[in-house]
Amino acid sequence: MNIVITGANRGIGLELVRQCLTRGDTVHAGARAPEHAAELSALVQGSGGRLHVHALDVANEASVRAFAAAIPGPVHLLINNAGVRSRPDGLSDLDTDDLTRTFQVNAVAALRVTQALLPQLRAAGGAKVASISSNLGSVTDNSWGGAYGYRMSKAALNMAMRSLGHDLKQDGILAFALSPGWVRTDMGGSEAPTSVEMSVSGLLTVLGHLSAEDTGGFFDFEGKRLPW
Repeated sequence: MNIVITGANRGIGLELVRQCLTRGDTVHAGARAPEHAAELSALVQGSGGRLHVHALDVANEASVRAFAAAIPGPVHLLINNAGVRSRPDGLSDLDTDDLTRTFQVNAVAALRVTQALLPQLRAAGGAKVASISSNLGSVTDNSWGGAYGYRMSKAALNMAMRSLGHDLKQDGILAFALSPGWVRTDMGGSEAPTSVEMSVSGLLTVLGHLSAEDTGGFFDFEGKRLPW
């Protein structure tokens, strides 16, 4: 299987690369600064030529186009993983310029990358697009407020995946928003209850089981359908 993973230099993205390589996939990994992604670069040596690392700034149109042009088809699975969260992000400390950047990286970029890779996705004849969202993007589940930029961007990402689920169905391409849970990464922090290995293993298992009847849906790493 040919897989594309964005934001692959650390955390969930890096572990996605590891586990996909372990199961025998060919991976095209995007990182904003590959020259500083030491752990990702180290994986290239043992990949048997199955890991290809590319420079990718998902918020930059030219960078995304160059990235897509460097990837031969078909692409069976695209995982839009690149994301940011700035803190503090409560109302009193809100930086609206930073909020706009968060929205660009977390929401708009997933559409930008998907659009650029559409020819390769169509060539796969049954591809899947998965965007890493968050429970914090659920409007229904917002019981304590705050986290404005992150919540808003992930809610927008969810809507994008919902629309892609409808619009790409005719091409045989399925689209999903996936929540990895609260994970022990640089973003999630050391108090998070879920290891990155467990989260990623769950995400890949869920992706393997999701079908056409699930397209446009929002699921967690254990396969539970989440409320919008």
